[in-house]
Amino acid sequence: MITDSDTNFLYLSPLLEQNYKSFFNRFIRILNEHKTEYGFLPATKDVWALDYMPIQIGKEDFIQFIYYPDYLRKYKKWLKTISHPEIICQEIHIYPGRTDIILDGGNIIRNKTMVIMTNKIFQENPHYQKNRLVEEIERLLGLRLIIIPTEPEDWIGHADGIVRFLNGDTVLINNYKKEKGSYYWQLEMALKNAGLQYIEIPYNPYPNKNNTDASGIYINFLEMENIIYIPVFGLKEDDQVFQLFETLFAGQQVIPVDSKEIAKEGGVLNCISWNIKI
Repeated sequence: MITDSDTNFLYLSPLLEQNYKSFFNRFIRILNEHKTEYGFLPATKDVWALDYMPIQIGKEDFIQFIYYPDYLRKYKKWLKTISHPEIICQEIHIYPGRTDIILDGGNIIRNKTMVIMTNKIFQENPHYQKNRLVEEIERLLGLRLIIIPTEPEDWIGHADGIVRFLNGDTVLINNYKKEKGSYYWQLEMALKNAGLQYIEIPYNPYPNKNNTDASGIYINFLEMENIIYIPVFGLKEDDQVFQLFETLFAGQQVIPVDSKEIAKEGGVLNCISWNIKI
């Protein structure tokens, strides 16, 4: 399995420049400064490249899940924003294997031995019995599947806004202790039952005017080979996260990226990135 820390090439949607020009110019300048190689995906219909592009298993081995999210297909005006990965992949000469499982890339958090997804996966695939769906995902990816609960107010249901791997048995999670209800304890139980330890990182979406805004969610960072790009938002937590990540990812570069502009649309650095090993 190719993990984020193995990747050395970044693909972005060219719509980033069209829709978020200030962020785009700033991000491209930072990528150039740190010699991160990148390119652009043709024929994209939104900027959230991670969700519709295939998962890299090996250097020449990819698997394409069906990209047909319920949060887009429910509304006529959003149907036109559903990208067609088969067209994009053909243009860049990648020919992935296929499955009939509906799954966004943002709900796939993996290391070398396991993959984490929210239980939204069951809602999206009612044509599968739960046990059969788990078995098929594990077969396709060659990893043990860990299911965590979806955040109560998250209609998208992606794991990459909740948890990321630090190493083989430790994950980073948002510090949900200010959240009302039992979500924090449900998440903690799911991780403990999977044999995973966790480290909490600062989490402060509370000043945001609506639930779409992802400002204050630092877990959605971009990890590549020897470098971590972390989102910052002009909050007091920015410095805390930077210092914490320099400790956690010792020996790697940790680079802050002002991400307020794209965060207002519901995603941050991991969401816009399709990073692979070439």
